[in-house]
This record gives sequence, C-alpha cells and structure tokens, in this order.
Amino acid sequence: MIQGHGGNIFGLAEQLGCRPDDIIDMSSNINPLGAMPGLIEHLKARIDRIRVLPEADARSSARAIAALLGVAEERVLAGSGTTQFIYTACTALAARKVLIVGPTYADYADGCRVCGIEPAFLLTRAEQDFTLDQERLAAVLPDYDTVFLCNPNNPTGHLVDHGVLLDLCLRHPRVRFVIDESYLPFAAADRGRSLSDCCLDNVVVLWSVSKIFGMPGLRAGFLVANAPMIDRFRRLMQPWSVNGLAQEALRFLGANREQVTAFIERTRAYLADEGQLFRQRLQTGRLTLYPSVTSYVLIGLPADRTAASVCSALAEHRLLIRNCANFHGLDQGYIRIALKDAATNEIVARHLRAAVGAVD
Repeated sequence: MIQGHGGNIFGLAEQLGCRPDDIIDMSSNINPLGAMPGLIEHLKARIDRIRVLPEADARSSARAIAALLGVAEERVLAGSGTTQFIYTACTALAARKVLIVGPTYADYADGCRVCGIEPAFLLTRAEQDFTLDQERLAAVLPDYDTVFLCNPNNPTGHLVDHGVLLDLCLRHPRVRFVIDESYLPFAAADRGRSLSDCCLDNVVVLWSVSKIFGMPGLRAGFLVANAPMIDRFRRLMQPWSVNGLAQEALRFLGANREQVTAFIERTRAYLADEGQLFRQRLQTGRLTLYPSVTSYVLIGLPADRTAASVCSALAEHRLLIRNCANFHGLDQGYIRIALKDAATNEIVARHLRAAVGAVD
C-alpha cells in the first residue's frame, strides 16, 4: 500500500493551498515530545556523510540497537524501516497460510498479497474494547503456519500482556509469530516487556526507531530473532538498505543509552498525564475513546457522523487526523488521533467536539 497511511501532510497542503509546514499532523503516530534531544544537531554536524557509502549491512547500527534492547548483536538485523521486513516476511518464512490479528496495520496484509497469499483475519471486537481473546486465537492457530500481530496494536492501542503472548508462542511451536513491537516503548515500564528477550525459534520481533525517537523520515527498523530466522531474512536483504544518515542516528542512540532511557521515561510520563486530560476533554457522550497504552487514541464516532466528514471538518483548521476506514475490520465510524503538545491537543479536542455536534 503506497497510499492510505497517516502522515500525508503534502497531499492535504496541496488540497488546502498551503505549505506542508502549516499542517498539524496528528495522523502519524510519532512521539509527541519530538525527536530525541541532540539527534538533529548530531545529524547536522555529520551531513557530509552523504558523500560516502554507508556500511552495506548497517552492522554497527544493529550493534547499537542490540545494546539498547539488551539482546545479543547476532540476533539483530537492520533494515529500511520495519516495512522492509513486513514485505519480505512471507518469502523468508516460506509462509503458505497466514493469519492476521486485526483490525491492524494494513501493510501486513499487503505484504502477504505481494507474495501471492490472501491472509485470513481474526478480528477483535469494539464491544470488548478490541482486547484479544487468547483462547479464541489459540483455537484457530493450528490451521496456520504464520501469524502477524502488532503489540501494542495499531490503530486500537491495545496491548496483549507479555505472559499471554509468550504462552501462545510456547503452546504453538510450529507456528511462526511475527510480532510488531514498534509502539511498545510507549507502554508503561511495568507493561512494556518485549518478547525479543525470550529467544524462541518461532518468534520474529519487529522494532522501530521511527515512532519513539521521532525520526520516521530516516527509515530505519530492526528484526530481532534467533540465528535461523535471521539467516532467512538476511538472504533477502539488499546492500545499503539503511542510509548513511539513518546509521549515524542509530549510532548516536546506542552511544547515549542513559539519555535514551530518560527520554522514554519522560515520554511515558507525558502520555499518562496528557492522555488523561485529552480523554476528559472528549467526554461528551458523542464519542467512544478506546483504551490505549500508546501515543494515539482510537475514537468511535456517533452514528450520524462519518470519518470522512470529521476528517474534512478538522482539515479546514489544518489539522490532519487518521480516517480508519481502510483498516480491515473498521469502517467510517472510526478515527485515530495521535497526541501532540498540550495546546494542540486542546485545540483538536475543541474542533472534534464541534465536528460531532457535541455541546460544551
């Protein structure tokens, strides 16, 4: 899927006749605190690195992220965002029957279809706050060889507890689990334990620096797995998949572990406080805000409003939010909003209340 993601400020700017910088993007799930402190300055000082080829395999970048995650270097593979691994997963794993736990990120299904596979879906339900029914999933797993699961999930923000997910992987060793943990750093420390430290042969973990460190334009992501899985994916890698500036950024993160830890803790504290305020502002009786451990909130709209109309109303104020109609399992009744600074969150809440006809 080339189009249909969040973050298309260029398209909206062209539509409104303004500059992309005039758009406030609340459709893309990026850290509301911005980029990791010091990162932009570090890259500016090394801009001349674009004149030389970067490491072909981004080995030092993988080493830096392995140190951050606390896993062995040989268990980490660097790529051009987690997207690269999503679109090669079915080939690397020789998948034939794929299950996707949804509603979730559309590229999992598109990655399957690129490989000629039409995936099946197990959909969580709005009336259960999109929580995963472990036994319902366990009952169908023997029918599949590969499962995609986003944890915490995009766009619902729901987190499957570490113990529950680990139990599923252990009970079904013949099923390959592709677990996308791109949003896990946003979850509170007592809930944000990664499956990457379990070293299971049937588990592939995807980990992104784009979201938590506010650097989506650099396109860098990682796959964490045991050696046999790493080898399957490495055979499909192209040289120089991670550009020079992205590699510089990753080495910067690895060299500043204490600052990284502090930044993530600050982010979690901000989301806990601002997320609660945001929900309070939208307690109108006209909206349903689903629980989320991440930087974004899935919102159910009243029956007399559509996502397209609400997105259009907010776009008039140069606010870009996510229409969730193209998530399999959702429809025009849902939008997603990623938190920003406090003032912006208050503005979008005010305009959203107006768009759905809520009375202050």
